[in-house]
Amino acid sequence: MEQEIKEIINKCDLAIKQEDFDTLMKYYTNDAILVVKPGMIARGKEEIKKAFIAISKYFNNSLVPTQGEMIILEAGDTALVISQTLLDTDKNESEFSMDRRATYVFKKNKKGDWLCAIDNSYGTELIKSRN
Repeated sequence: MEQEIKEIINKCDLAIKQEDFDTLMKYYTNDAILVVKPGMIARGKEEIKKAFIAISKYFNNSLVPTQGEMIILEAGDTALVISQTLLDTDKNESEFSMDRRATYVFKKNKKGDWLCAIDNSYGTELIKSRN
């Protein structure tokens, strides 16, 4: 399971880098959420795809996400992924860190495929941003 989820995350990172958002959406549940930035959430595949297109444009179509250390905790058909997510881009300034402690939640569907239900690259930083 752990290797399978890591491979899915790597495929998602590659799809983001290549701006292949149709392929990227294959790895999300229909009711998934994406934390676009603190205070802004995209819900469902259509909104998530639009958000990724906007994020890519914001970063001058140069966003390259990679994962560092990763911990995966599984309970039945649910997995929590805690990951060091690194974002590389040619855009020099961003109001948010490019080295993040992301949290992702994956659910196993009826066919046995792991899909992302919650995509939060900001991790616990969301708590700070509420203050």
